[in-house]
Amino acid sequence: MNALPGLRPATADEIGESLSYALRYDGRKRVHHADELMAKITAERLVRHLERCGFVLMKRPDAAAPSTTPHTERQGREPTGP
Repeated sequence: MNALPGLRPATADEIGESLSYALRYDGRKRVHHADELMAKITAERLVRHLERCGFVLMKRPDAAAPSTTPHTERQGREPTGP
């Protein structure tokens, strides 16, 4: 298999969770035309179908969470203090 460095095959659970999320959200906005249970059932059926068809999805390593601290220094300014 010709894969990029750091990629690994995604597990069925990862694929199912991602599909279920996509059925319930549009980006970060919740959509209300598919409830939790229906999204989970649909995602599981899609995963089984993809596995039967021989699809292999690749996953990158998890990225580091972005920093949310407001205490970053502005570039070019020295910290002020006592």
